[in-house]
This record gives sequence, structure tokens and C-alpha cells, in this order.
Amino acid sequence: MELIQSFSVDHTRIVPGIFVSRQDKLGDEVITTYDIRVTKPNVEPALDDASMHSLEHIIATYLRNDPDWKDEVIYWGPMGCLTGFYLILKGAKAPREIYDIILSAFKSVEGNTEVPGTNPENCGNYIMHNLGMAKWYAARFVKYLEENVDNDAMYEYPKTERLVTDDGRQFHDS
Repeated sequence: MELIQSFSVDHTRIVPGIFVSRQDKLGDEVITTYDIRVTKPNVEPALDDASMHSLEHIIATYLRNDPDWKDEVIYWGPMGCLTGFYLILKGAKAPREIYDIILSAFKSVEGNTEVPGTNPENCGNYIMHNLGMAKWYAARFVKYLEENVDNDAMYEYPKTERLVTDDGRQFHDS
């Protein structure tokens, strides 16, 4: 079975940042999935469930209300490993081209006095939120983004290196 793209990223070398995870054609349109990596995998602690959930609600609301971006946004949601988020946009912008909207979205978290959509009618787990910690993670990521804006490693995936057999098969160490 072929290894999917997101598993070919070297998670021992990736840093927080904004990466293109994949690009797909949907008819005549290109759809791009971005990896918005908030913490360093397997080194820093993952975000806790409640904070991640709050960031999902706040930033999804922000992105879908931004007049310049709302028509581009298809999806914003958490990664299963809780180290970041996936953003799916129409089009094929480079990671540096979405830096400003990602920075603005995470900066917007600080101004929230409540998490949008946190009642039983709007959310499947409406009591699992932590606005205080969401603000802490957002502020930490904003600082990191601002300090590393010119760091190429923040925009380019480190790929895993696999041995390839003579007949073209990839060797996976166990």
C-alpha cells in the first residue's frame, strides 16, 4: 500500500509553520490543503482537546467572516495528532501567500470574550472548550510566526528519506 502524502513528512524535523499538505483538482479548480502546524510534533506537548476545540471554533468563524477570504475557505479543522490544523482553500496559493490571514486569524483569538457556537444546538461537545488556554496557544503561535516570518523551514516540508530497492519499492524500517 502506498504511503499517503502526510505520512511522508519527516515529523522529527518539521517545525511549526504553514505548509502545503496537498493539492487536488476538483473539475477545473485546484483545492489546496494547508498544514498549519502550531507545535513541534513529538517534542512539544500537543494542544489539549478543549483548547484545540476552542481554536477551531474561533478561527473557523474568523476565516469564514473575513471579506477577502470567506469565499476561498472550504474547511478549517484540527489534526488528529493535535499539533495543528488543516485549512482547505480554493486555489493554489503558496504558504507565504496565506501568512497574513493565518497571522490575523490567530491574533483575533485574543479579542474573544467567548467561543462562538458553544451551545448544544450548535456544537456536538459544547462544554469541552478552554478559551484561556486557546488564547495562550494562539499568542504563542503569533509570536513564533512573527519571529520566523523569513525562515524558509516554516514554509517547506522536510521530507522523509526512504531507501528504494532496485525494483523501485520503498524500504520501510520497522
